Amino acid sequence: MTAGAADRLDLPGGRPLPADESAGAAGDTPYVVRNALHWFALSAASANVVMQLSRLPVGRGVAESKVESGRIDKHPIKRGRTTLSYVAVAWHGTDEEREWMRKEVNRSHRFVRSDASSPVKYNAFDRELQLWVAACLYKGTEDVLQALYGPLGDKALDDLYTHAARFGTTLQVPADLWPADREAFAEYWKEELGKLEMDRVTRAYLQALTDLSFLPAPARWTLGRFSRFVTLGFLPPEFREELGLPWSERDQARFAHFTRRAARINRVMPRRMRAFPWNLYLRDARRRLDTGRPFV
Repeated sequence: MTAGAADRLDLPGGRPLPADESAGAAGDTPYVVRNALHWFALSAASANVVMQLSRLPVGRGVAESKVESGRIDKHPIKRGRTTLSYVAVAWHGTDEEREWMRKEVNRSHRFVRSDASSPVKYNAFDRELQLWVAACLYKGTEDVLQALYGPLGDKALDDLYTHAARFGTTLQVPADLWPADREAFAEYWKEELGKLEMDRVTRAYLQALTDLSFLPAPARWTLGRFSRFVTLGFLPPEFREELGLPWSERDQARFAHFTRRAARINRVMPRRMRAFPWNLYLRDARRRLDTGRPFV
């Protein structure tokens, strides 16, 4: 058995890989890393934002942000592009591309800091808070992969975790601040769950995000119920409880059926379609870098 085959067999637990599992040159990049960003991850995007903003300073920093062009409730399409492009570059980008992304994000982050009138102190350059955001991105990536493929093997999980440090180091998080291994991360995550907190402002902001209530009425009526369903489905119970929205056993059964159907669809999708829209956002970011166009 080749090393590549062993890597692929380590990825899925109870569900089969896509039919074109061996398509493309593997190089030295593990299969799980090459394929961690896929179409189904978009379903969990809002849930991951809720997770990140469940720390009160992060939530307040976003809800009170003076950078209006980056607010999802004001400019959802642009904010979606910048967030997804950041993830794509952090995960798949070269060192040069990630350094460019860091500088571009910093240009916006310099305005995100509390002032004398804010009841909660925050600063977008706080490395501990950035570590929390990166940890949520990693946790969400792992959760979605396991929802799609079933339990992952230890090698795949280790490869995924090691690579996920990029979510932080593409911001201001030094490499040695990222927990050393998955066991250390589990301890970190357990401790951080005790710091979850929403207030009236951040809870209202995140409930509106969950229900898409900031969108125009036709879009809100069409997409709002589905958005709420998948967002709550992907949220761990601690975040769901803090958000204050109900979730029943029947909802959980429906969500499990939803992920099983997604796994079947994923099995037959062409490789490029599975990588959409991350491949598109990565190309767009690279064009912006090459042409000197601003990212934010």
